[in-house]
Amino acid sequence: MKEPKVKTGKLNGKVAVVTGASKGIGAGIAKQFAAEGAVVVVNYVSSKTDADKVVDEIAKRGGKAIAVQGNVAKKTDVAQLFSAAKKAFGKIDILVNNAGVYRFDPLEGVTEEEFHREFNTNVLGLILATQEAVKHFGPEGGSVINIGSLASSLTPPTAVVYNATKGAVDAITRTLAKELGPKKIRVNSINPGMVITEGAIAGGYTEGDMRKMFESQTPLGRVGETEDIAPAAVFFASDDSTWVTGETLLIAGGLR
Repeated sequence: MKEPKVKTGKLNGKVAVVTGASKGIGAGIAKQFAAEGAVVVVNYVSSKTDADKVVDEIAKRGGKAIAVQGNVAKKTDVAQLFSAAKKAFGKIDILVNNAGVYRFDPLEGVTEEEFHREFNTNVLGLILATQEAVKHFGPEGGSVINIGSLASSLTPPTAVVYNATKGAVDAITRTLAKELGPKKIRVNSINPGMVITEGAIAGGYTEGDMRKMFESQTPLGRVGETEDIAPAAVFFASDDSTWVTGETLLIAGGLR
């Protein structure tokens, strides 16, 4: 009788911090990372119950994770997040900058408050988290994966602030790939199209005219699910992409 083969995960022995991982794309990535052998730090701002649920699901499948509260837009919170990760698991190899906020308003509806809210999380938060991660990556380097958006290139109307934040993510990805390459730190970005997440459902974006418009213009004829995104994050986090940096991968069913 043949011995069953032990599945070797692509991320065995790695420690990953995933920001905004209590729901949606972040939760999907956290679960997939754990399934591939990584231990995962599930960061959240306010949804402790949801974050605990993600950790619980990972544990039930034999994985290892902890939930850590922290607002990526605040430097002290970010320092505490990485310090908790280091204390729990001894090192950090992967950062997924997934935390993000959005609201769709026509130009005349844009306010200073909303501009700063989106830029603080989507741009400043990403920079602060990466800045902190770099201090904790070992001599063998690390992988930073930014979750951007098709919005930066599709530039749909009524999303001028959100589109601007995601355009910034594209530029940051390419800049930091050049800057951090000598430290063996790779920086790549995943830019999804419309994905069915709790946030998108709550905002009413996954039904009605907006969804129909996206589906009608998408060559593969559907909007995305969180599990469409996670495998690409595994690729960028793993040794399969050791010579890939500064890249942006559109995952949008062919919509451009």
